[in-house]
Amino acid sequence: MANASIPRSEYPRPNLVRKDWLCLNGEWDFEIDNARVGYHKDYQSTYPLSSKITLPFCPESKLSGIGHTDFMTCVWYKREVEIPKSFLGKRVILHIDACDWETTVYVGGKVVKKHIGGYTPIVCDITDGITDGKALIAIEAFDDVRSGRQLAGKQSTRFESYGCFYTRTTGIWQSVWLEAVDPAYIVNYNVHTDINTPSVSAIVKVSDEALGKRLSAVATYEGKTVGSASCAVNSSCVTLNIALSEKHLWEVGCGRLYDLALTLCDGECECDKVDGYFGLRSVTMNKQGFFINGEYVFGRFVLDQGFYPDGIYTASSDEALRADIEYAMALGFNGARLHQKVFEPRFLYHADKLGYMLFDETGNWGWDWTDEKNIYTMLPEWIEEMERDMAHPAVIGWCPFNETWDNKTNGTHQCEKLQVLVYNVTRSIDPTRPCVVNSGSLPIYDISGLQVGCCNDIHDYTQDPEAFAKVFEALDTGVITDQLYYRYGKNRMRYDTSKSMFVSEYGGIGWCEDGNGWGYGKSVASKEEFLERLEGLTAVLRENPECCAICYTQLYDVEQEQNGLLTYDRRFKFPAEKIYPIFAAKSVKERK
Repeated sequence: MANASIPRSEYPRPNLVRKDWLCLNGEWDFEIDNARVGYHKDYQSTYPLSSKITLPFCPESKLSGIGHTDFMTCVWYKREVEIPKSFLGKRVILHIDACDWETTVYVGGKVVKKHIGGYTPIVCDITDGITDGKALIAIEAFDDVRSGRQLAGKQSTRFESYGCFYTRTTGIWQSVWLEAVDPAYIVNYNVHTDINTPSVSAIVKVSDEALGKRLSAVATYEGKTVGSASCAVNSSCVTLNIALSEKHLWEVGCGRLYDLALTLCDGECECDKVDGYFGLRSVTMNKQGFFINGEYVFGRFVLDQGFYPDGIYTASSDEALRADIEYAMALGFNGARLHQKVFEPRFLYHADKLGYMLFDETGNWGWDWTDEKNIYTMLPEWIEEMERDMAHPAVIGWCPFNETWDNKTNGTHQCEKLQVLVYNVTRSIDPTRPCVVNSGSLPIYDISGLQVGCCNDIHDYTQDPEAFAKVFEALDTGVITDQLYYRYGKNRMRYDTSKSMFVSEYGGIGWCEDGNGWGYGKSVASKEEFLERLEGLTAVLRENPECCAICYTQLYDVEQEQNGLLTYDRRFKFPAEKIYPIFAAKSVKERK
């Protein structure tokens, strides 16, 4: 149950729930440490920090109480936490769900964890640092979006926001919380489902102390038990195969979910119990396009960048997360590209419940691929993201890169080599979902000369519908005269005609009442012209038999980029009933 006096106090990890937990959001001591001398001044221990911050909001945001938008090389957080009596005698685990970028966690003045990556969870056991029922927690975050070493997404490398780059996020930007576990406990789990059997396989990771114990799983649907399994724990990763007596498919627009209870026991003694869920569905992609549960689905995606005017990277409330999905569905979309940012788990949870498809992307902009050593910062974070999100049925595809290509004068194709490596790792971790290796960029080829990736992924912001249609005239030859064709030439822009076409960015039509801000190409002069252009551009793709999915740019304005269907503060620019028919209308492939 959320606590109204604590910001973002809802349970932060909805697909793996424990009863013994404590939200640590709210007021913390805070310090900006641009000289990085905090450790030498003893910030991690007795030295007092000079200001206060409200977590989980980043210091650039209004909701944090700081609102400092200049560069911050290093920031510190500190708080003495009284550990609940029910936690004592157990292992106490600290969770920082996201902190940008290089994080060091101290408890009682001693380092307990170092983590690199601004988008993925930090988990550390702080039990040994608890004294007299209290823990002094200090968190140091180093962040430099200009370094080229880190995944930064759309964070501006200038003092100001500009173009399609926006206010930075430094340090903690997702929930901080504690949970109590037995030394023998369930670390996490993933699921693979089979809609034909039907069945689910739960792949469960456990702590070393769980060896020799017994693990059981019970699946229920709307309160009724529909399957169970149990086994002895003989390794740190256990698979339980559960036959399901009832078949309820997760579908687009109808997120039917099973509940899943996992229990770890030592004889009659319960060591750990977690509650989760799963969706029974399959996803494939071929020449025809996307298939969910074997049924063709025309992808009506919208670009969602996950920015908020008051919280920057962090939504003010759980309701605000869900609302963005509901806004999109009201406009005729059935999914989103989560663009250049790793969204928090509760957004994925709402998508799971609503039947809203997601392409999971990383914030790879800002990462300098020309230095091959940087793969050691990018790839582990991408793997952590996949491991965090694989159990969500709403995630129907992966996208590790966006508009990332070799310089046209660079003959080494080093970027292409790295992308093939990341693609192969992605497919080895999760062979069940399509992977767009590099959205809106050059075709990527492996060492055998085959084009990798699940489809031909195109970005084009041509604003005139007639000219837009001409971009796709020569599809049967593998030539699409999009924006990259004119930059790189037809020799590098030949697409694989055996694969479908996903136009994953188009539109971006600028419209703002006050005339400030920008969109792609020439802005429209009236709302009527906007709707006419939107229908014209969308109809080009909807009526193209080679196009299997679209993604309109974008759902809402972000700062100076004002080409959304909603304003930045989430007000509809146009009545939803005027937009909905444009995107919801059946495509030519659906009418066949």
